[in-house]
Amino acid sequence: ESYILQGDILVPKTTNKNADPCVLKGCLWPKRGRYVTVPYYISDSYTQEERKIILGGLQSFELTTCIRFVPYSNKYRDYIRFEPKNGCLSSVGRQDGGQFISLEKPRCLSLRTIQHEVLHALGFNHEQSRSDRDEHVEILFENIKKGKENNFRKVKTNNLGTPYDFTSIMEYGKYAFSKNKLPTIVAKSNPKYDWGRATKMSTNDITRVNRLYGCCCTASPVDGRFLSQLHAT
Repeated sequence: ESYILQGDILVPKTTNKNADPCVLKGCLWPKRGRYVTVPYYISDSYTQEERKIILGGLQSFELTTCIRFVPYSNKYRDYIRFEPKNGCLSSVGRQDGGQFISLEKPRCLSLRTIQHEVLHALGFNHEQSRSDRDEHVEILFENIKKGKENNFRKVKTNNLGTPYDFTSIMEYGKYAFSKNKLPTIVAKSNPKYDWGRATKMSTNDITRVNRLYGCCCTASPVDGRFLSQLHAT
């Protein structure tokens, strides 16, 4: 069983709530040769059109990183299964024996949400949880809904030599979990600056995936076709 942390992160109940859910060894997906293999399964509860949207989100990683998604078979122990449960949810990093990403229909079926949840599964936390976040943003706890404070906790993160990125697909909006329509996060460099409208991965998001997994190669189609073309049916 799991509880939900930071709005969309699934954490096993056996995990210390103050611990980073992806600090344990083995939370990254295996790399074989030049590519990282992530097996996936898409629930039959999705229509063909909805399936194509999910596959399009996965293809966006194949076009820009060395992550390669392959259809699940019983030869794989660990894999991601996409299911239309309640909410948009994912664990952080690879989980032993398989894990699910919840993409509720229809609200979670967008490129930005699919990329966001898959980045969690690849090992990434929210931008405002970065270990150095206090240098860049101020969290206004007085404006946060009661009981939602844990959504703003810091995590001991590996920032991979990249700057704090307000355009990251992993960044909360300025008014996230506000109880009074006032900001809960403000940029220290410019308190009036607004953000949180990213529609796809930023350059830094892509760079982080490639650095975390030691990618040397990005788009390389199989038999001249990408994943969404190979497995769309």
